Amino acid sequence: MYSNKTTELIFKLNFMLQYHTTKRRFALILLMLIFAGITSHAQEVKRVQPVWWFGESGAANFNYYVGTTQMLNQDLTVPTAFHKGDGIKPYASLLTEYRPNRILGGMLNLAFDDRAGKLTVAPCNCPATLATNISYFTIEPSLRIAPFASAFYVFVGPTLSINVSKEFTYTQEKQTDTRADWSNINKTVFSAQAGAGIDIPLSARTSVAQMTLSPFASFQTDLFDQPRSVETWSIYTFRAGLALKFGTGKKAPVTAAVKNKTKPIITPVVIPVAVVEKEVQFSVRAPKVVPLGRQVKETFPLRSSVFFDIGSTEIPIRYVQLSPAKASYFKEEQLQKNQPDNLNKGRSARQMAVYHNILNIMGDRMRVNPQSSIALIGASDKNPTEGKLMAENIKHYLVTVFAIDASRISTEGRDKPLIPSEQPGAVTNIELLHQGDRRVDIVSTSPELLMQVGGSTSDVLKPVVITAVQEDPLDSHVIFNADGANELLESWFVDITNEQGGDVQHYGPYTQDMASVSGKTILGSNTQGNYKVVMTGQTKSGHSIRKESSVSLMKTDDLKQEGLRYSILFDFDKSKTINSYTNFLTDVITPLIPENGTIHIHGHTDIIGDKNHNLSLSYERAMSTQKIIEHALLKTGKKGIKFETFGFGDDAGMAPFENSLPEERFYNRCVIIDIY
Repeated sequence: MYSNKTTELIFKLNFMLQYHTTKRRFALILLMLIFAGITSHAQEVKRVQPVWWFGESGAANFNYYVGTTQMLNQDLTVPTAFHKGDGIKPYASLLTEYRPNRILGGMLNLAFDDRAGKLTVAPCNCPATLATNISYFTIEPSLRIAPFASAFYVFVGPTLSINVSKEFTYTQEKQTDTRADWSNINKTVFSAQAGAGIDIPLSARTSVAQMTLSPFASFQTDLFDQPRSVETWSIYTFRAGLALKFGTGKKAPVTAAVKNKTKPIITPVVIPVAVVEKEVQFSVRAPKVVPLGRQVKETFPLRSSVFFDIGSTEIPIRYVQLSPAKASYFKEEQLQKNQPDNLNKGRSARQMAVYHNILNIMGDRMRVNPQSSIALIGASDKNPTEGKLMAENIKHYLVTVFAIDASRISTEGRDKPLIPSEQPGAVTNIELLHQGDRRVDIVSTSPELLMQVGGSTSDVLKPVVITAVQEDPLDSHVIFNADGANELLESWFVDITNEQGGDVQHYGPYTQDMASVSGKTILGSNTQGNYKVVMTGQTKSGHSIRKESSVSLMKTDDLKQEGLRYSILFDFDKSKTINSYTNFLTDVITPLIPENGTIHIHGHTDIIGDKNHNLSLSYERAMSTQKIIEHALLKTGKKGIKFETFGFGDDAGMAPFENSLPEERFYNRCVIIDIY
């Protein structure tokens, strides 16, 4: 009879021999897979390669139990501990694979994983057996690597196992069998796996629908968690099986090398075919009369933000700050006077002069409306404390200069504003986006401070009304449309020849589909004139094109014609109008449009981002605005209303504001509506 220590040593050696024998078999399978993968790579030529694959797999789990277990549950502790065991059980999964290229990819298996088997009791005078029916639902994400860019691949990743069965059956000679559940079974087990496989194609190389049969082998280990929270029972599993996968790809070209396997190469006779290039369509839209100026009443929206310089928490000097004595007689209405008259070239300076009084406007409005209150939300990247200090400095100004009760103003610090410009993953124009997000937003639920339409739900401050002379209004411009130029042309130019004097004006180069020149600029000192317009361009394929048209212009300096101008503002890279603007367009602007009136709607963006994207974005903004007004007009029954809608993108020549300051860039994210 062996001693207990000797017996235990014999069992351990026996298990190690079986365990290492299985490892040798597993290694042999891997070597066979690698060899087959390299061989298949040498034979594989231009096969269709789907990016996404779906399928199912089945396998045999070779389960091995190590450690010690004796307490099966709270009601049963067996006389002698079980030390080892094994079992062969099924595994089945639904699988998805993502292969963006021939080397790296990902795998996901959702599986039923049976880890059942039989454990053996240490030798004693009480022969007994213990069978476990433990199984899991497993989630197995894996990194997939095809190291030779071939059909052979390896995979490695974590596994999350959710227990679905934990039954055991214990038998002992001359006693009734016990069938019950294990106690202290971990509901979830986090572990790891690694393995390899090979994809054996079952479809033709050029078939769009691909199917593969994939033998695979893997090893599962309880690297992090054991199946039970008591004792030392562990499960190791070697798995071998087959996966059937389906994918759909793009048809691959058949190479000459492939053709040679079935028939000789035949050189085809090439018959030249004339290639018809798409043509640029050129047209000119010119006003019948060029107005040199127009009296315009503009409702100017107020951005509810104060922008701070990088590295400073002090209110920037460009924001007008008054002494308490001057603040005592400051009135918002004063800002309508003594401003530059020019609405285009001087518009940025004049409107910024109004906007940079926002602290004084807010102080005056809160003084006149003593029941109103505001919240100041300061944002400084990764530094909410600095953001709150910025907000506190504005509060200090309103309290000390305009004598606003401090209890009416709350402050908050954040690392990002409520609606940030910088989005996760942004890689371009980061500095400009930082500047736009370093600000204090003024938030209020007091209707006296907000846009009239939208009420307490509006987040737009009540606008300021400005009256001025608009020079070179948009309807005085000659618009050149070169449809298809952005796609087909490297660049294009416009030559305008006066048919009377013969002098030629040269404009360009342009790259987009539309350009404009002021009618006043074309006429110069002339009151009227007839002009020949020649568009020339260079196609991307190297050809020259030439298109001709003509215009007749006549200018007038009659300032009796009046117009109305409104602006609506957009968040960064957004084209949808907010709800309060929908109400504003419907309830305020639409009733002001006369029958047979003309509406000019032009969209703009700041200079951040791709030019082509900005051009499309500005047009989307303008068109979404037009659709809201058109829908509202249908209910009024007004007739003869003409829309002229444009998107100018970030065109500096047409932009309503400069792009030097963050507030100017914010104001350029707009649609302007002119009603004549």
